[in-house]
Amino acid sequence: MQWIQQLFKTQKPIVAMCHFRALPGDPYYDADGGMQKVVDMARTEFLALQEGGVDAVMFSNEFSLPYLRKVKPETTAAMARIIGEIKSEIKIPFGVNVLWDPYASIDLAAATGALFIREIMSGVYASDFGLWDTNTGEIMRHKMRLGLKDLKMFFNIVPEAAKYLADRDIVEIAKTTVFNNRPDVICVSGITAGASTDTNVLASVKEAIPDTAVFANTGCKVTTIEKILSIADGAVVGTTFKKDGIFENHTDLDRVKEFMDKVRSIR
Repeated sequence: MQWIQQLFKTQKPIVAMCHFRALPGDPYYDADGGMQKVVDMARTEFLALQEGGVDAVMFSNEFSLPYLRKVKPETTAAMARIIGEIKSEIKIPFGVNVLWDPYASIDLAAATGALFIREIMSGVYASDFGLWDTNTGEIMRHKMRLGLKDLKMFFNIVPEAAKYLADRDIVEIAKTTVFNNRPDVICVSGITAGASTDTNVLASVKEAIPDTAVFANTGCKVTTIEKILSIADGAVVGTTFKKDGIFENHTDLDRVKEFMDKVRSIR
């Protein structure tokens, strides 16, 4: 897959998650600290990831819990402000993920120049956030209406905290998703952020769709990344970069460097 090398300047890229703290309108937003505190924290998190040597970063509103399937305009606007304020310091490829709204993710990419998005863009699921329905045809047409022909689309086919409503095997889902929707990347996840991706499932999916990039989407650790990258074409990594590997904590530069040193030794 030549485009991976062209976009990330390497094969087997590590896409680090830069998790924004709660935003205006979110239940846990720190109104006293305000948006400037969120921006400052995002800058610190991002610079630690970039200095630690990750290949790319994906900005997400990870602390907008509980998530919406159609986000409010203030969320997209706040994320655009954060990225805009730190964009001059971004030296690596970046993408965006507005949880869990593919239309808002595309809007944010258009506003900020993001090169890829990750979302739930196909399928119907029963989830902790209610019935999760999608309309891939509309999503892809929205992308094209905004002139984003080259925007790379990362399809998460194992949504966190959700189950596919139809009784279908993950391999079958991967095959039909590729045939019908032409994703750039298929992402395979654990049940939540930080939960390990099942390498047996990862291998089965990759075998089924050898001509499409497959990324491990959650739970990568320094002790497991070698096995994961022996199967997958890349990985999205978030929680393992946090202090003590705890989701709520801040990015730990030493953990990022240790992980990326291991990745470089593998590559």
